[in-house]
Amino acid sequence: MNGVMAELAKEQPQVSFVKNSQKIDRLDGAHAPELTKKVQRHASSGSFPPSGNEHPKEDLSLRLKKLIHAAPCMLFMKGTPQEPRCGFSKQMVEILNKHNIQFSSFDIFSDEEVRQGLKTYSSWPTYPQLYVSGELIGGLDIVKELEASEELDTICPKAPKLEERLKVLTNKASVMLFMKGNKQEAKCGFSKQILEILNSTGVDYETFDILEDEEVRQGLKTYSNWPTYPQLYVKGELVGGLDIVKELKENGELLSVLKGEN
Repeated sequence: MNGVMAELAKEQPQVSFVKNSQKIDRLDGAHAPELTKKVQRHASSGSFPPSGNEHPKEDLSLRLKKLIHAAPCMLFMKGTPQEPRCGFSKQMVEILNKHNIQFSSFDIFSDEEVRQGLKTYSSWPTYPQLYVSGELIGGLDIVKELEASEELDTICPKAPKLEERLKVLTNKASVMLFMKGNKQEAKCGFSKQILEILNSTGVDYETFDILEDEEVRQGLKTYSNWPTYPQLYVKGELVGGLDIVKELKENGELLSVLKGEN
């Protein structure tokens, strides 16, 4: 009999409590009340890692509110302004561009939750939808009515004129280089050479990649009366291109020019 009891004792279960791959407690034998107590104690003391459900996904209404306030004028459309994916969205973009309205956009095809949720949030069942300062203006028909009544220009923010934009860009930093490519990767030999010269001076400067903005690329030629790139500006004033910068370096004047001392 004693041998039988010994064998039964060997078969009693053992429950281990583990945290971060380390055993922190154990329970020998099938004692349900004691097991419940230990589970409750370790859970309340934080021994168990929190479940993923403790970090719920951001509330949809809060997310939609952030999106419609992402820019002063927000267009929710099918596709992008460059590639509209429905006729109504295309017409909306054309109207906004015609009136030189500055807007940002969100492609509803990229997020089904936003696409469906915004219909309920705004009580507007179709797209595109235009928002100004977080307030719904309406869809294409409403925008057409506003255009016809000449109210659209007073409601929506205007994009800055090109000349104003170029003035802001050339004054963005004390030393601004308009080039093909960027500091990390020049995309033409002239731009690469001027980068090497500027880097050798130790002077801080910023760059603008003209290949990414055709309007700036063409407009700056007229604005500065300088037909080629790269173009170097100091405190908003044109210094010149690569040849001028090379001459300044050879004459020992480049550093003082970059510091705005000349």
